[in-house]
Parts: sequence; structure tokens; C-alpha cells
Amino acid sequence: MDVRARLESLGLTLPPVPKPVAAYVPAVRVGDLVFVSGQLPFHEGKLVATGLVPTAVSVEEAYQACRVAVLNALAAVAMVADLDQVSQVVRVGGFVAAASDFQDHPKVVNGASDLLREIWQQAGQHARAAVGVSSLPLGASVEIELVVRL
Repeated sequence: MDVRARLESLGLTLPPVPKPVAAYVPAVRVGDLVFVSGQLPFHEGKLVATGLVPTAVSVEEAYQACRVAVLNALAAVAMVADLDQVSQVVRVGGFVAAASDFQDHPKVVNGASDLLREIWQQAGQHARAAVGVSSLPLGASVEIELVVRL
């Protein structure tokens, strides 16, 4: 599969890999697996969503931010492997900075899951966690981590 062509057909492009905000690398390849560090929704160097969901950021805005974070995660994969070699998205970890009474974390993280299925169809289906947290680095509303199999 030509992943970049698929992204283009969806009106998307792979961004440059965001610089880590702490002491880690964006992705590590171990055999046929690539583990991607948590990626924030950076677009052109700026976070597209900050603050708690749904008080500062709507569920739809956070859903879209997850899509941006996935593109950053795929850019990290591309640092260590050819995206066209991805045979399965294994796992997605989704973190949502949420108000204490918010319960729709899965709806937010669907932004990541839906995009991965749009790109890889069946191979984009994955195991997942959607977790609410009190805060995320730099005040981001969402953070996405991935494991993919080559």
C-alpha cells in the first residue's frame, strides 16, 4: 500500500516529526514492531487543542486533534521504518485531558481509530485504551501513542 498516496487521497500530508518535549525518542523499532512515544496534536509547531475536554475544547475539536496526533505518530514511524511496510496497527493508547465528570473519552479517541482505519482499512483495526487524565504535557487536550507491526 502506498500510504502517502492514501493520505493524499484523504486530503492529508505527513508532517515533520515534532521534536520530543522531554528525554525520549519519537519511535523505537524492535524486530517487526514499532513503538511510538505519545504524540501531541502539533500542527506547524503549535498545539491545535489545549485545555480540558469538554470545558475548554469540545469533543469534536478533541476528536480532530487526535487525528493530528496520529499524523505525528505516523511521521515518527516513518523515522524508523517504511510506512508502506506497516501490516497491522496493533495498539492505540489515547489520553484525554478531561474535566472530572467527563465520560466520553472513547468518542474523542475515535478520532485516532477512525483515521487509522481510513488509511489501512482492516489492518487499521487495533486494540486500544482511551484514558482520561487531569493534565497532559504543555496543556495539550489529547495524546496518542501507537504500536504497529511491519
